[in-house]
Amino acid sequence: MYYSSIPLPTTGHISYYNAKKKTPDLSCLYRPRERVLKLFFYEVLPSIQTYPRSFKFNHKMTSETTEASLPASSLSTQASKASHLVYSFFSNAVAPPLEPSVDPKNVFKGNFAPVEELPPTECLIVEGEIPTSLDGAAYIRNGTNPQYIPDRALHFFEGDGMLHSLRFSNGRAVYCSRYVKTYKFLLEKAAGAPRMPNMLSGLYGLKDVSRFIYFYILQILIGKLNTMKGLGGANTSLAFFGKKLLALCESDLPYIIKLTEDNDIDTLERWEFDKKWMASMTAHPKVDEDTMETFAFKYCWYYPYLTFFHFDENGVKQNEVCLLSLKQPFLIHDFAVTKRFVIFQETQLRVSLMKTMLGRGALVNYARETIPKIGVLPRYATNESDLMLFQVPGFNALHIINAWENGEDEIIVVGTNIKSIENIFSRRVNSSLDKVIINTRTGKVSMRPLSSRSLELGTINNSYAGKRNRYAYMGVMEEVLKCSGVVKIDLETGHEVASRFYGAGCFGGEPLFVKNKHAEWADEDDGYILSYVHDENTQESKFIVLDARSPDLQVVAAVKMPRRVPYGAHGIFLSTEDISSL
Repeated sequence: MYYSSIPLPTTGHISYYNAKKKTPDLSCLYRPRERVLKLFFYEVLPSIQTYPRSFKFNHKMTSETTEASLPASSLSTQASKASHLVYSFFSNAVAPPLEPSVDPKNVFKGNFAPVEELPPTECLIVEGEIPTSLDGAAYIRNGTNPQYIPDRALHFFEGDGMLHSLRFSNGRAVYCSRYVKTYKFLLEKAAGAPRMPNMLSGLYGLKDVSRFIYFYILQILIGKLNTMKGLGGANTSLAFFGKKLLALCESDLPYIIKLTEDNDIDTLERWEFDKKWMASMTAHPKVDEDTMETFAFKYCWYYPYLTFFHFDENGVKQNEVCLLSLKQPFLIHDFAVTKRFVIFQETQLRVSLMKTMLGRGALVNYARETIPKIGVLPRYATNESDLMLFQVPGFNALHIINAWENGEDEIIVVGTNIKSIENIFSRRVNSSLDKVIINTRTGKVSMRPLSSRSLELGTINNSYAGKRNRYAYMGVMEEVLKCSGVVKIDLETGHEVASRFYGAGCFGGEPLFVKNKHAEWADEDDGYILSYVHDENTQESKFIVLDARSPDLQVVAAVKMPRRVPYGAHGIFLSTEDISSL
C-alpha cells in the first residue's frame, strides 16, 4: 500500500551557468616546425617532471600570434605553461585532489587522530563518586581508530573499530582500549599497510581504481583475500543479546567480544549466522525487553536491497523478509520496532556502485528528485505484501530515537532529521529532532520539529523502546560526532527541560542514558547519563556521570582518563548480570 499525503513544496528553478571551455590555439608553439623537438626536450619534458599538480592556464593566445611577434623567451614560457596544463590534466585524472571530508590529513587530526591500544589502567576520580548503581558494571564506546592512515580517501565513518571500556568496582574505575580484531584488521596488520578498499569514502581517479583492482579483485582471484570473511571494521556501535556482546558496523556481520576478569577486552570471532557472500547486519539492532527478541536488517548494493529478520531470545536467527518492491539501493542507518510494526526510513541517499567504480567519488549520492518515505511493515511479516510506504517530504532520518503506536491507526516516529542531507559526509551537518505522526488508515502524515538546536546521537530509557516515552537525551552537535553539551527534551511538549554544556573547547559524544537499578518503581528519567568528554585546550579527556533527573543535569562523578579518548560513535552499558552471562 502506498500513500502520498503531504503536498510537495514547489521546486524552485535553479539556473546553471556552463561557460564554454575555450581551448587556446597552440599553433604558435609549433611554428616553425624545426623548433618542436627542441621545445619538447628543453621545456615540456622538464616541466612535466617538476611542476606541481595545481595549475591554472590563464594566458590568452590568439591565432594571429606569430613567431615574429613572439620573442623566443615568451615562446619558451608558453611551451612551459602548455606542458603544465597537460600535466595538470593527466594528474587530476590519475589522482585528483580529495575533498576535505575524505582527506585523511584533514579528517584524522586533533582528537579525531588515532591512539594506540592501552591495557587495563586504573583511573583517578577527580569529582564526586561513582554511583553504586554502576558498581560491577561496564561502559563501552565504539569508534573509528585506523591502525594505518592511507594516502588516499578515508572518511571517519570507515576505519578500524576501537573499543574504549570503563569497568566499575567498589568506587574504582579501570579503563582499557583495544582494537576489534576483524578480518580486515588482521589482514592489514600482517601486510603492515592499509589494503582494504574504502568504498563508502569512495574512489577518486585512476590511481584509486587501479588500487582497488589490485588489492581487491586480483587478491581475490589469487586466493589471498576471502570475501566470505567480511571486510568491515566493526567500528560503529555495540549490542548485547543472546548472551553475546557484539561490535557492529553495517557493512559486515558482528564480532563477538569478551570482557576478561582482569578488565581487558578480547575479540573472539566473527558471528557468522549468515553464510552468504557479503553478509552484513545493521549497527542498530533493536531488543524488545518484554519478549527478549532482537530485530535487525541488512541492506545491500545489489538486489534485493533491504532485508529484515529477527532473533529469538537465545540469539537464533528467524525468517528473512526481502523487500523486493524496492527498486533502488539507498542508505539506511537506523530503524525502530513497535508492538506490531517495524518502522524504517527510505532517505534521499542513493547508492551508486558504478560511480565509485569509475573513480568518480563516494558510493552515496544525494538524489534531489526523490521523496523521503517511511516504511511500515508488520514485525512478524513473512513477506512484503502488507508493506506500507508514506511520503514524508523533507524528512531524512539518520537515527530514529523511538517509535510507538497511538491506538490502532496512529504511529509516532521521533528521529534526527538531517537538514543538509546533500552534505551528509561533511564535518558540519545541520540536524533537527522531529516528530512524525502517521495515520495508517487515512494515510495522513504530519511532521513538526521538537527543538531549534542541531541535535544528534540521542538515547532514551531502553525500557521504553517501542513504547510511548516522554524524554530523549540528545547531543548538541557542533560538528559530526562532536557535541558541546547534552539537552533533555520532553517529547510531548517539545520543550527543553534540562541541559548541561561542557565549556569552551570541550566536547562530548553520545549521551547514553542508564536507568537507576536501585529504584524498584523508577520514573522514566530516574537514572544517569554517561559520556566521554574531551578538553581541546588541555588535550585531556574525562568520563562524566550526570544526574538525568536534575534540571541542570548535575555532574555526579568525573573520572580523569589516563590519556585522551578520541571522538567516537555509539556506546553500551552492561550490568553486572549482563557481564556474568557472557
